[in-house]
Amino acid sequence: MGISKYPSKLSLPQTNPGVFTVLEYLIAKFPYIEPMLWRQRMTDGKVHWHDGTLITATSAYQAQQRVYYYREVDSEPIIPFEEKILFQDEHILLAYKPHFLAVTPGGIYVNECLQNRLRDKTGMDNLQALHRLDRATAGLVLFSVNPDTRQYYHTLFKTRQIHKTYHAIAKVTGEENLAGQEWQVKNRLAPSPIRFRMQIVDGEANSYSVIRCLEQNADRALFELNPITGKTHQLRLHMQALGWPILHDNYYPILQPKSPDNYARPLQLLAKGLRFIDPVSQRPRVFSGATELSLHGLNSSSLHK
Repeated sequence: MGISKYPSKLSLPQTNPGVFTVLEYLIAKFPYIEPMLWRQRMTDGKVHWHDGTLITATSAYQAQQRVYYYREVDSEPIIPFEEKILFQDEHILLAYKPHFLAVTPGGIYVNECLQNRLRDKTGMDNLQALHRLDRATAGLVLFSVNPDTRQYYHTLFKTRQIHKTYHAIAKVTGEENLAGQEWQVKNRLAPSPIRFRMQIVDGEANSYSVIRCLEQNADRALFELNPITGKTHQLRLHMQALGWPILHDNYYPILQPKSPDNYARPLQLLAKGLRFIDPVSQRPRVFSGATELSLHGLNSSSLHK
């Protein structure tokens, strides 16, 4: 049994969705978790309020109160690649996340995630991710170190004052001469009927990316991707829309059958750079990852544990 060392938390909505107890709310919010598991967690003292008071099966719903709980899974895979701290000061920490490692707990991963690994490595239990990358994507992730200044960095992401740069490799045809060309992709993204996937639909655009081809060989090309908006799977869908799905994408254009991770075939998408004005120091911050994607040899998270 894998049990998280750190609690997950959620805030109960201001508008009661029609429940009487916290247990009812958790059962409704997480339909894929068996109700008996929530009851057992409460019996074991693994669900509590912000002040540490235990929540039981009969605890009343309290709007806008925080609920803390400890996630657990029967068997947690170990990801055989290592994260790396690239920068740290009194307010933020920047880390490289390898392919296949989640940023925060989710699904079958509770301790095998970047946030919990870094908490263990640094001893900073308050360390908190300021944004997310898909588990399949490698690259830069920014963390808040200081809870007192965390809100200022959250605001940067909410107001789109963080400029992100990604690199991706896609398969192309030899007849295409793409190097140096640029595309602006705007469309409307919405959840797909297939769980975990998004789709392009008709309507006013709510996603926007600028994509440029940096290099091309016979059948592959390296692209620079700059997302202006931040929709789920936006870059993967925008590359698909251009006709060049990212290499080794198990979700697009066709959802592949569920299978164990193939560490020799990582998604060729890398969060390469972050640029912003630091809200505390007012100094420009420009971060670039040391890892590269290469047309001559596929990247597969070279930092082994």
